[in-house]
Amino acid sequence: MASSSFDFAAKIMEASFESWMGDYGKEYSSEEEKQLRFENFKASAYRIDDLNKKSAKRGSGATYGFNKFSDLSVEEFKSKILMKPFTPTLSEVKNKNLLQSKRIRAPDAFDWRSKGAVTAVKDQRQCGSCWAFSVTENVESVWMIAKGLNNGSMVPLAPQQIVDCDESDEGCSGGDPPTAYDYIQKAGGLEPEKDYPYTAEDGSCAFKRADVYATISSFKYATSDDDESTLKSNLASWSPLSICVDARYWQDYSSGVMTAYECDWIVELDHCVQAVGYDVTADTPYWNVRNSWGTDWGEDGYIRLEYGKNTCGLTSEATTAVV
Repeated sequence: MASSSFDFAAKIMEASFESWMGDYGKEYSSEEEKQLRFENFKASAYRIDDLNKKSAKRGSGATYGFNKFSDLSVEEFKSKILMKPFTPTLSEVKNKNLLQSKRIRAPDAFDWRSKGAVTAVKDQRQCGSCWAFSVTENVESVWMIAKGLNNGSMVPLAPQQIVDCDESDEGCSGGDPPTAYDYIQKAGGLEPEKDYPYTAEDGSCAFKRADVYATISSFKYATSDDDESTLKSNLASWSPLSICVDARYWQDYSSGVMTAYECDWIVELDHCVQAVGYDVTADTPYWNVRNSWGTDWGEDGYIRLEYGKNTCGLTSEATTAVV
């Protein structure tokens, strides 16, 4: 009887895998590759079940499920999607170059998407270029706000230019927003993406200064470590912000507010994204964060992170360009 139950469960898992492959258009080069991906899929299923049980027990509201990363092992997810962890800038350095809030008191809820100052969700694919995307998205938002544009009239900018041309960082292996801003300033700006298309791999620099669309004059840190109040005020005052986080536990995220507990308390910065808003009046106060893994991940490409707990280390490297 036990063997029969096991066989039935195995068939259900196999059927789920085949259905998932169809949903995400997955094809594999050999039966050996398919079997490896199936084993990873099964590991994802057990991990997702455990995460949902823990979330329900704590009442966090976050849910986890299958997505396009479900055939990757945890190690592959870290190496192919995330970047090499880096050490954030020291607080004393941040404090010397800190953005000054325009507001005495920030509103309790705010979202730049409602202002038309956030471009469409992008997809970095299997390249650890999140840092370049985070900076590009921030420059897009700052440029729109400064020039009176919106997400309908703004020309999307080229993260591939930063990946290829910023010699202080490591392309698909990772980078750090401050050095990316320095590159943009020294280069004279960013080209439109239509002129410098994204390839999801390291390439030779093909920057053309004549094609530059947006320029910056400098960059600022948006907060010091653990100071979410200043981060909130500066986001509402200035623009959506580039933030770097620990995303080791984002592989299976589906919806809801991820708490600091679910993200783990030990932080290693391995992913950069864009904070676009927050709501401190919600049952679980949260930050609205745009990711660069496409709209078929999370909440249409977004994740909500618990406010007030420095969830996933979100204050560790928060920055913005200045036009």
